[in-house]
Amino acid sequence: MLKDSAQKFFKEKSPISQIRYLRDSNDSKGFAASVWNDLTEMGFASVLVPEHFGGMGMGYVEAGIISEQIGHQLTAVPFLSTSIAAVSAICHSGTDFQKTKWLPKLMSAKAIATLAVDEQPKHKPEFISLKANANEFGFVLNGSKTFVLDGHVADLLVVAARRAGKPGDKEGITLFLVSSDTPGITVERTHMVDYHNAARVTFKDVKVATDSVLGQVDEGWIPLTFALNAARICAASELLGLADEAFARTIEHLKTRKQFGRLIGEFQALQHRMSQLYCELEITRSAIIFAQKQMDFFPEASSWDVSVAKARAGLTANLAVQEAIQMHGGIGMTDEFDIGFFMKRARVLQEIFGDSNFHLNQIALLKNY
Repeated sequence: MLKDSAQKFFKEKSPISQIRYLRDSNDSKGFAASVWNDLTEMGFASVLVPEHFGGMGMGYVEAGIISEQIGHQLTAVPFLSTSIAAVSAICHSGTDFQKTKWLPKLMSAKAIATLAVDEQPKHKPEFISLKANANEFGFVLNGSKTFVLDGHVADLLVVAARRAGKPGDKEGITLFLVSSDTPGITVERTHMVDYHNAARVTFKDVKVATDSVLGQVDEGWIPLTFALNAARICAASELLGLADEAFARTIEHLKTRKQFGRLIGEFQALQHRMSQLYCELEITRSAIIFAQKQMDFFPEASSWDVSVAKARAGLTANLAVQEAIQMHGGIGMTDEFDIGFFMKRARVLQEIFGDSNFHLNQIALLKNY
């Protein structure tokens, strides 16, 4: 029922033509506010919020269903940054005061939140150098973050900072809930190749109170990993959705396009390639569903499964969009045709919270390779 509801919603409210409009209009927000409002009214933004805070109280299997339908339509909304990454962090480690203050706002479109983690060109969450120095009022943050999803419109930043140790250490990391209008924060919007948005965020002598700490001081690695895994598995679900849509559109093209007096779908070589892609999609789907269930029931032991799912999703989506472009021929290379948007979105989603190479390396490390 959730899948049918989400599928109908995104097809009607956010067809792929919308991402083209957002690109051409150079919208200041970078997403359709009306769709985001409607999405929250449907309850989708509250999928991970516990029922006693007014949410749906569901899990990552259900969040993945919504993410997959977002992938089908390439919908530009702050669902991954806010409803998944930030909400997961707050639900995992927030105090009752923090949850009461922020969760109702995040699930009702009254606020947008995001993780501010990465500081390097590639995803390396333990390499945090943004400093959090303690003072008599709390902490002072100095440093910068890059690739902060929806950072230019975020009201709340979940910031990973280092109070002790050196970049590369997992100890000494502390998470903070920081309002984006706090003095000393500078945000620079960055337009990504898929016409979604991220930001560079600079912190200069940013003062935060002690009650803004999310979890325990110097023990932020575990809640950070939980939030990242939540975002990774939902990014994998979105990759699966866009790959599935690219596959379906290519199948339809093979059934209608004629060459040499025959439908090109009759050529055995193309049949073999699409059959192989179908198998890859189904294997990836299984890996993602398993990882989602692990996140729901055994989150502390889910990192290996999440990395398998994210790595496979990236590789499968890359294959799907490459085959789609090639089998559509010359028209697939034109901007007037939608299929190219899938390739661009796949490229960005692969990088978000670790590409396939990052997660293959994580798998090796977790297996003591």
